[in-house]
Amino acid sequence: MLPDGFWRIVRTGSVGLVLAAAVAGLVLGDAWLWVAVEWSPPAYAGFYGRGGFDTSTTVALLVAAPVKAALLWLILRAPARGPLDRRAKALRRLLYLAVAYALVLWFPIALLPDAVDAAFQLALWTAIDVLYLLVIRWRSRMLRAAAGAIFAVELAGMADDLLDELDLPELGRGGVVGLGLMLGGVAATIVTLAGQRRDGRWSRGTQAAGWVSLGVYVLVIPLNVFYGRIPGGGDLVMPVVTDALALVGTVWIAATARELPTEGRPADLPPARRRAIRVAVAAVALLPVIAMIHPEQTPHLTYTGWSADCYDRPRFGDLKPAEREAVFLCRARSTDDGVSPIFPDSLSDQQVLAYGRALCRAKDREEQQAILTRAGSARPAWGADPWDLVYVCPEIVGATHPELLRSTAETEAANAAYIAEENASCRDPWPRTKGVVQATAKYFLFADGDHGYLVHDPDDETAGDEAEQAVDDLYDDNALVGVAGSTALVGHVEDVIDLCLTVKALRTPPPLRTAGWDQVDEVPIVSRSGRLTVPEMGYDQVGAGAPMPNLAIAGQGRYRLRVHVRIGDAGEEHLVVVFPGASRKRLTLKP
Repeated sequence: MLPDGFWRIVRTGSVGLVLAAAVAGLVLGDAWLWVAVEWSPPAYAGFYGRGGFDTSTTVALLVAAPVKAALLWLILRAPARGPLDRRAKALRRLLYLAVAYALVLWFPIALLPDAVDAAFQLALWTAIDVLYLLVIRWRSRMLRAAAGAIFAVELAGMADDLLDELDLPELGRGGVVGLGLMLGGVAATIVTLAGQRRDGRWSRGTQAAGWVSLGVYVLVIPLNVFYGRIPGGGDLVMPVVTDALALVGTVWIAATARELPTEGRPADLPPARRRAIRVAVAAVALLPVIAMIHPEQTPHLTYTGWSADCYDRPRFGDLKPAEREAVFLCRARSTDDGVSPIFPDSLSDQQVLAYGRALCRAKDREEQQAILTRAGSARPAWGADPWDLVYVCPEIVGATHPELLRSTAETEAANAAYIAEENASCRDPWPRTKGVVQATAKYFLFADGDHGYLVHDPDDETAGDEAEQAVDDLYDDNALVGVAGSTALVGHVEDVIDLCLTVKALRTPPPLRTAGWDQVDEVPIVSRSGRLTVPEMGYDQVGAGAPMPNLAIAGQGRYRLRVHVRIGDAGEEHLVVVFPGASRKRLTLKP
């Protein structure tokens, strides 16, 4: 064993070097400050902090330097003297190897393939866990058996990492299995601390270091998840903090190795000394967290344009009051379809919400443009739409757009009621002529106008090409109906967004009835699959407002399609009659 004087020299020199290097790094620049505090090459600083460190990162590094120096002082304490058997000696050496890996060996091993690192960790901790079972005096067979099972789960998690690095099938395919493997390390720490307490040779300080390291591990997981949601990876405060706190686990491992002798267990410290240590530990734990807290003027981003949640757009009525502002923040920074966000990421949540409420109070589009220009928006001329603003000022938007306050269920019910009312306003124009199948409904067109509506065979594979030909036919001949194969496109006379449509299928040609109609055309159409119908309303709110029947009542074959159109008090009205017929003539029965 090395003499205590050697350990004092190494201890004092290492801690002094860390503190001096931190001061020198503050003078020499970001890269050297990173090397002094993080103990990694300057290239890592360039990778993690492109463009230099911000103020919060520099402060975090300066706080982390004395924290890591204090923890290093505890790590490098001289091993306790006393007799050790062969197993205890092997365990002490392996524990100090784990300490050396955490401090310095990680870098040369990191230069090798990742699989080498994973294999080294698995081999090292397999040996340590086996020796823990043999060296620690568990004083309970049940506890020793439980420790063996938990160590096995921990090692299974490490083996899973090795399999992943080797591109082999992993153990943790399912979410529950993966979570269990991840928590194996936590459980292994807990059971080891229980064994140390029952053994009696390890001091309260060593056990406290173990519990603190466990708390750090549990705290770091949610913090890493939170910081991982911030795009760009420019915030280095969290990596610096977690790297410093991770040394608490190394303190515990070093203290476990140091106090392995069964004789000469260190006496408990006096109460005053214990209180001082508790204060120091609390300071070590809290100072990095305090340094991580940003000043009020620094933007706090709950949502950014890269947030996955921004792809959803819940309706106002489906949200709890506490959730509505978050949705507005999401919409305000959304970059869906490559469109610039309403507000830049440089604004905090509080600023975005304040600008949003100002937009609600704006009298016109020009005032909104002025507000957005002041906010630094990339598209101030667009203004803000009420369906975005409703989440931040429902009392204002709801006064003029009450439909935006509805829930999904209320919206669906209102749409269904509106469609039913519109369908009821349409009447069958030929009530005495009953079709084999028939239907009357409102047909809804695109709000900005479109070519018309289709009577087609929806199962015909050539329908797409024939629809384009029908459009050309409609405009080339300036006709009411354009037709190609199994697709007929019926145009509308006036510039309307909906019309009343009645469809009937007859077995024989009906009498010519042109009285009361403005236009009547008859064209040939074919059904290749045995179906002819009119599209029903889909998600785009275009189509017939009620189910449309199959008009090809004779199955596959040729049919005649007669279309009647008139303009009256009820608006534009269409009657479509389909019946079997082999003629391929196109007739204009009433121009």
